[in-house]
Amino acid sequence: MPKRRKPAARPAGSVEADRGSFVLPPVAARGFTDADGCRWRLVRGPLDPRRAKRLAVQADVMSMGDRYDERAGRWLPRFLPEAERPAAWLVARAGYGAQGLPSYRAYEFSADDGRVLLFVETHC
Repeated sequence: MPKRRKPAARPAGSVEADRGSFVLPPVAARGFTDADGCRWRLVRGPLDPRRAKRLAVQADVMSMGDRYDERAGRWLPRFLPEAERPAAWLVARAGYGAQGLPSYRAYEFSADDGRVLLFVETHC
């Protein structure tokens, strides 16, 4: 009887589906690699709204919502320009942990170079 071959290795955080592939969301995968190749690791969360508000101002990067990256061929967090961050936090705070939709939760991620990311997960 021939030996079974081991399945091919899959990237961390991904699960093969019958039709195409499915990539776990950054929080469920406990991290992600952005389109520039930077690896972000989940540090803590969901955050208390007061800590999330502080990070909306102090974090190096803030993300809210997803976007499809043609170059990477997958959905990635949408990084916000600094000017959009205060308004985005107000929207997130209004629906933070809400039972209805949309609902938001904030998480803290960090990169190997020490940068901090406030990741606002959006449920629609």
